[in-house]
Amino acid sequence: MSDTLRDPTTLGDLLRVASADDFDRWQDQIRRTGGCSDPIHLTGWSLTRDKTTGETLQHYTTEHEPGGRLRIACGNRRASRCPSCAWTYAGDTYHLIRAGLAGDDRRDIPATVRDHPRVFATLTAPTFGPVHNRPDCGTCRCGSPHSIDDPVLGTALDPATYDYVAAVLFNNYAGDLWQRFSNRLRREIAARAGLTQRGFADVARLSYGKVAEFQKRGAIHFHAVIRLDGSDGPVTPPPPWANVDLLADAIRAAATHAYTSVSVPAVDGQPVRTFRWGQQLDVRPVKAFGDGSDITEQAVASYVAKYATKAAENTGTLDRRIGELAELDRHGVPDHARRLITACRRLDATYPDRRLWAWAHMLGFRGHFSTKSRRYSTTLGELRQARADFRAAQERDALCLADHEPETVLVLSDWQYAGHGHTPGESALAATIARDLQLNRDTAREALADLPDLDNVGEWHEARVA
Repeated sequence: MSDTLRDPTTLGDLLRVASADDFDRWQDQIRRTGGCSDPIHLTGWSLTRDKTTGETLQHYTTEHEPGGRLRIACGNRRASRCPSCAWTYAGDTYHLIRAGLAGDDRRDIPATVRDHPRVFATLTAPTFGPVHNRPDCGTCRCGSPHSIDDPVLGTALDPATYDYVAAVLFNNYAGDLWQRFSNRLRREIAARAGLTQRGFADVARLSYGKVAEFQKRGAIHFHAVIRLDGSDGPVTPPPPWANVDLLADAIRAAATHAYTSVSVPAVDGQPVRTFRWGQQLDVRPVKAFGDGSDITEQAVASYVAKYATKAAENTGTLDRRIGELAELDRHGVPDHARRLITACRRLDATYPDRRLWAWAHMLGFRGHFSTKSRRYSTTLGELRQARADFRAAQERDALCLADHEPETVLVLSDWQYAGHGHTPGESALAATIARDLQLNRDTAREALADLPDLDNVGEWHEARVA
């Protein structure tokens, strides 16, 4: 028996739900949400009529649903909050990234995009002080080796000298630093091609898709797929001078250029700080699947999708906004993360426009975790709309509405928010449904060829943090 079911309150509620007359319908609702751990509850109705004849084609109301409510998925991207919805978000991100690498005819991205120069680049944070790590020699600066799951990894060797203020300010300005980098990268590419910036824009376009990842020390860094296209994006070939070596060289130059920096002014006793990327810069060509390389289209897309559903939880911080510092004690936040959060609180009044306390749970980082340039590939919105259209078509077939032209059908509806989440017993049952669905997915995945894993890339950078 699981620990959850040892609670008599939870067990009693579970039996109540399972013995209800409408239990089968409740299970059906939860399966339709994918086993969502915090579903949204709606009450209301919808009415479908034929505009021409006035005939009622379909009428739905939540009055006859379990509890009088319809449950829909919460859609949260964080795996720590809802693994089921995060799985869907990761899948969308995978297809978004892979479409920009391998093409997708359904979204007007030709397969010839595979012939464009593209690399997988990782830009890291600078050092803020020595931390416990796992270097190649196997021994940390503290004199002891650490296992891969040692909780001390990433924490400061000497908290008294570690620059926690600089760490949270770097996270806060990381988005600005990326913008400086991408602007400089266009200049570096143009210079290597013997072009002006305007001349570069006439013949080529830089596209990217990136994801943010927190290192164990609490510093943000970016993984990015960077690609060179023709002037109209992926549908046009790049100019003859464009190649992987030129792109990689330009990335290294842009990342280390003096222009690629962000300065934080001196305020209330805080010194001027200038932030640049860390010394650990990794740029690798992306190869096609099956050529023996670890950096393949599928592997890169999988790696980016994996981190699109994570935040700062691996540092021990909370996965929601913090109301007061006392919450850190209640939730047992470890010392290193606590010091970073406390630095956000202390600096909030010094830099009010940066909203450091509002983003303290993210250790100061306030950007989007997954972003892309306009012409890289499709969008998450388009992927979600395609899924919604597919489900709507299924519903029309099930209701025998396929013979009616869409313009002749009128849909009226009224929906009200009625809460969210599960009772303790429902939560235990929903978790079981989610595990069953995940088992089905894993079984289907095992039927496919094993894909290379890029986890070693993250470990490689962690081991070299100063």
